Amino acid sequence: MAQPPYWFPAKRYGWGWGAPIARQGWAVLLGFNALLSACAFLLPPGVNTLGFVASVFVLCVALLPVCFLKGEPAGWRWGK
Repeated sequence: MAQPPYWFPAKRYGWGWGAPIARQGWAVLLGFNALLSACAFLLPPGVNTLGFVASVFVLCVALLPVCFLKGEPAGWRWGK
């Protein structure tokens, strides 16, 4: 069975990517969610709001290059 060339497909409407279509994409998304959960546990938003927001920002910035490199080309779409 052939691997899809992209891990993340482009969304049908709007800008960005949809749910992963390859196991590598699911692994990246699972790791992102695990790190996000760890940040929420280690830096509770009610106690350390600035630290939590900063860590979420860093995680999102780290996820973007993966999506750009392994996802379909980004662009605004109006459906098929």
